[in-house]
Amino acid sequence: MNYDLIVIGSGPGGHAAALEAARLGRQVLIIENGDWGGTCTHRGCIPTKALLACSRRYQEIKTWKRLGVSAENTVFDFNTVRRHQAQMVKVSALGVRKSLQDLGVDCMEGEAAILAPGEVEMVHPTGATERQYGHNIVISWGSEVSPLPTIPFANRIIPSDTLLQMEKLPASLAVIGGGAIGVEFATFLAEVGVKITLIELMAHILPYEDQDVADLLTGELKKKGIDIHTATSVQEVMETDGGVTLRAIRANQPFQVESEYALVSTGRRPRLRLAELDRLGVAYSGRGIVVDSHLQTSVPGIFAVGDVTGGILLAHRAAAQGRTVARFLFADPAAQHSDDTVPVVVYSHPPMARVGLTEEKARQLGLDIEIRKKEYGTNVIARAELMGNGFIKTIFHKDRLAGAAIVGEQAPDLIAAPSLAVATGMTQQDLKNWIIPHPTLSELLDLHH
Repeated sequence: MNYDLIVIGSGPGGHAAALEAARLGRQVLIIENGDWGGTCTHRGCIPTKALLACSRRYQEIKTWKRLGVSAENTVFDFNTVRRHQAQMVKVSALGVRKSLQDLGVDCMEGEAAILAPGEVEMVHPTGATERQYGHNIVISWGSEVSPLPTIPFANRIIPSDTLLQMEKLPASLAVIGGGAIGVEFATFLAEVGVKITLIELMAHILPYEDQDVADLLTGELKKKGIDIHTATSVQEVMETDGGVTLRAIRANQPFQVESEYALVSTGRRPRLRLAELDRLGVAYSGRGIVVDSHLQTSVPGIFAVGDVTGGILLAHRAAAQGRTVARFLFADPAAQHSDDTVPVVVYSHPPMARVGLTEEKARQLGLDIEIRKKEYGTNVIARAELMGNGFIKTIFHKDRLAGAAIVGEQAPDLIAAPSLAVATGMTQQDLKNWIIPHPTLSELLDLHH
């Protein structure tokens, strides 16, 4: 069969491209070499959120007395938590494959290599090979852990993938990198009693977010007992008997940290098959495969979506790219993707979320901006539910919403509305016409108050 679209990789980008093309009535083949759902399902979004759901419930018990609920002798059972995590991964992976099959997408397992535009060689798990042909091909190879050149992985110097597989929690852990991955793992582990030291090279954690967002979150993480060192350079990490010794420098002052393990969470990088890309003539850089606004590579008929394209490595961004490819090919030749309206979410406790410009970026661009800020303490639901500290910050430029940042309970859900407003260029008057139910946390988005 000559397919309309062949997708290599079933992560969020490949999955979305295949689904959208199938919905548009096209013949689609998707090839996966192991884990249906990709990094998000097996090593990222799903397993980490399952863990954080458990630790959040465990922590919430401490506030119940204030609400008149007494719970005695509470126990955190990591084996049960791991079962919950495994179940969520399994359900998600099955869901990915079933959703494809339900729409008539041909699903195959094996290793796929692009021989030429429109031609793919597939090696089955049995070792048998076959050729598949399609008018268009989507590369969705995903990402891999990005190691630090000066700190090689070892038995006790580990990436996040290894931490997710641990059967027993360590007593202490040093986290190198205060981005989303480091902050999320630090949150979970600290909430279940692991002694955490978090080290970030830049001036504040979540270095791509605004200082005030990072400051509030830093304060909340310190309340959990996390020892946070920013503007700190890790010089070396050495394995010792039963642990690691980490040597670092802060403000020209050396210090060291002893812990059972060191987690290197300095991000992920695109998984690039350089020999294959070179042979095909597909352009790439250190950031990833180069694509245009339609996600087409330098070779017509070959597209790339998700983490392989570099930039912000987020599942929902990959899915948006995948849908754009299918719409561009089969429905709307004007369909384009832009990262400007992709929301960013960090599932710490409390979580944070942002869409559009940060305050810092807007000022760097020299924009004339109006900033509004509303504290969680002004909201009756936030107080009644004991949600603690948080705020919503909105940034307007020329009367339109240009950015919003939320740090506080339910931030990942609350950001959906500002995301729509930023994407559609809503004005302040548009937003003032919006009637928000009372009493709800979403009233923090109400511009009338």
